[in-house]
Amino acid sequence: MSDLLLRALARDAGIQISAARTTGLVERARQIHSATPLATAALGRTLTATAIMGSQIKVPDGSVTVQVKGNGPLGAIVCVGDADGYVRGYLQDPSADLPLRADGKLDVGGGVGRGYLMVIKDIGLKDPVTGTVALVNGEIAEDLTRYFAESEQIPSACALGVLVNTDRTVKCAGGWLVQLMPGVQDKDIDRLEANLAKLQPMTAMLEQGMTLEEIVQAVLDGFDVDFLQTDAIGYRCACSREKVERALISMGKKELSQMAAEQEKSEVTCQFCDKIYTFSRGELQQLLAHAEK
Repeated sequence: MSDLLLRALARDAGIQISAARTTGLVERARQIHSATPLATAALGRTLTATAIMGSQIKVPDGSVTVQVKGNGPLGAIVCVGDADGYVRGYLQDPSADLPLRADGKLDVGGGVGRGYLMVIKDIGLKDPVTGTVALVNGEIAEDLTRYFAESEQIPSACALGVLVNTDRTVKCAGGWLVQLMPGVQDKDIDRLEANLAKLQPMTAMLEQGMTLEEIVQAVLDGFDVDFLQTDAIGYRCACSREKVERALISMGKKELSQMAAEQEKSEVTCQFCDKIYTFSRGELQQLLAHAEK
């Protein structure tokens, strides 16, 4: 089954929702980074949320960057989502692991630790729009709920989940984000809260074979739902040799000169996709000449 993102709203109730199935893209990220189950869960949740948030950007070339920086063993998590819902991401230590929690679940909160969540949106303005909040518990979903409440003043609820097989592959992954629009009535909020209280976890619904439409209907049970659009999403890196060259030039003449002098060939690895770019000493010297102009 392909990865999909569905957008819908509750007709005449002022509630909008986005739901995503991200099993394929999270598995792709796991393969790229050779991640442990703990790292896969943390990165997968963040990638899912970033895909949803990226799809909300109205500018065609816009993007959103979600950074989770805690003091846990996983280190920083960085994910970038484009306006079409395609994402890429990495985390500082994909080999980090912790014992399971007392309830038998992966300890994502312990892996992330305490710190902050930052969201950077490129929406075509002169400067990106940035918002930062302290982490609630490092479980990602609750942290994003705080971000929307404090930085964007949008009452929201979020669920994110990654289920990992015993062989470390991703069995299923996905999430949903429901947000209240201005003017929503108290009775509709009460109905929504009652729905969320009895809702199954996202991975449980996916594991049962529920479609995104059925999951949205469960979240918005009792509302008239308008399904707006369904889009394919996935893992996509935007790296290129030209971008790597620009990054090398931006290092500065001193570092680039030292790099060229120390070895005959240098390798630069993309953090998002692990693609390796090789530069000979001559090529680095050409970049150095360009940097000196």
